Amino acid sequence: MSLFKIISTFAFVAALNASCGVVHGQANPGIPHELEGVEIQENLNVELPLETVFTDHNGKVIDFGDLFTGERPVLLQLGYFKCPQLCNLVLNEMTDTLRDIEWTTGKEFDVVSISINPDETHELAAAKRTSYVLMYDRRKSGSGWHFLTGSAESSKAIADTVGFKYRLQPDGEYAHAAGLFVVTPDGRLSRYLYGASHAPGTMRLALLEASDGRIGSTLDRFILWCHVYDPDSRSYVLLAVRLMQVGGFLTLLIIGIGLGWMWLSERRKNGSSNGEDLSPPDGLVHGVER
Repeated sequence: MSLFKIISTFAFVAALNASCGVVHGQANPGIPHELEGVEIQENLNVELPLETVFTDHNGKVIDFGDLFTGERPVLLQLGYFKCPQLCNLVLNEMTDTLRDIEWTTGKEFDVVSISINPDETHELAAAKRTSYVLMYDRRKSGSGWHFLTGSAESSKAIADTVGFKYRLQPDGEYAHAAGLFVVTPDGRLSRYLYGASHAPGTMRLALLEASDGRIGSTLDRFILWCHVYDPDSRSYVLLAVRLMQVGGFLTLLIIGIGLGWMWLSERRKNGSSNGEDLSPPDGLVHGVER
């Protein structure tokens, strides 16, 4: 084997091992020490610690569970309000996507943003919330936006539960991954939305799935029934089995309607050809002989 082929083969194997390490959350020798462990580990269907205490944007101390009414799903975002880039990007993209969905915060779903920086204040949270409510620009939607601050223990309790791993850097900033967490109305983790941007259809189906049919129309629920979440593409894809079931049902329905129409037509035809003259004889009128 030539030297070029040996080097090429070694490079391919090294790249494959590195990619597998990223996928499975293993340590990658090429990652700086400051970024080690910064990832998202899935904990689907886990119940969030609803008794955790935070301070809302009004300065009121609340339990995290106070935001879960049992009626609306929640889009949860973790980061910090003074984040120089990534957190703003996630919130900006999320807000743009939500504007393309006809559902409204405070009515069909809520948005909750938690700061992982214990030094940030509720005044900063209030200013951040105001900017995104204005960006969302939808009437009567402000009640669905919640920006929370709290102790390091509180934010870490939520982050650890959903698998959001972050790391404080020497310069005082936080290294963390980008993503959103879709939570059911009773506080269970339903779906992960990775990255900064998300298609409106994907976010809509994730909220619908988390709501367990509490929001959306019958058509929305039918569309969700025809889709399944694909972890590889990180989106919802049509489920072939469901399409075959729908197609089979429609085929049987059409055949049934056709056979029924043919049977009725034949019955009418036979009734016309074999029918008797039921009119009274000429000599009788109302049973009286002329």
